[in-house]
Amino acid sequence: MAYIRETILTTISDAGEVHIAPLGIIKEGDGWVIAPFRPSTTLTNIEANGLAVVNYTDEAKIFAGCLTGRKDWPLTPLDDCKVPRLEAALSHEVLKVERVTEDATRPRFFCKVVSSGQHRPFLGMNRAKAAVLEAAILVSRLKMLPAEKIETEIAYLKIAIDKTAGPDEETAFYWLLEEVIEHLAEVEGAA
Repeated sequence: MAYIRETILTTISDAGEVHIAPLGIIKEGDGWVIAPFRPSTTLTNIEANGLAVVNYTDEAKIFAGCLTGRKDWPLTPLDDCKVPRLEAALSHEVLKVERVTEDATRPRFFCKVVSSGQHRPFLGMNRAKAAVLEAAILVSRLKMLPAEKIETEIAYLKIAIDKTAGPDEETAFYWLLEEVIEHLAEVEGAA
């Protein structure tokens, strides 16, 4: 089984437009594999310049926001890369593509770390943040899952939100919950 680290990726277009997206990167030897789906802005940007910045953050609202149309998060320029990092990153790594395995659905970009930085301390785990992350992954797959599975997963994740969430995790979870409710209403309406 592959080791996957859930991150926020920043990429940049040829026109200089920054794109922010949640994406799990896959550990491969001493590097990482980025495997975005076709079509996607992340894929287009990486194909254009072979660079991405991996942002390691514990800000649940960023994961939820990116999946609910809230993609305007503060950025900070990097001295060694034209792609900026998230201001909220605890740390970051600049990845450079070394080779590509083409695929009609999900090409794999094999990358090496060319630089990195530490910005803030990690203050520990929180079940609500983990629940938001799992809910974000669920929302990214709504069209692939049956309604019953979605409802069961959300009910389970809500337990951690109810017990351990602060205001940011509650907000993030309810942004995602709105997407789930809208999706389930569409599914029910089509039936």
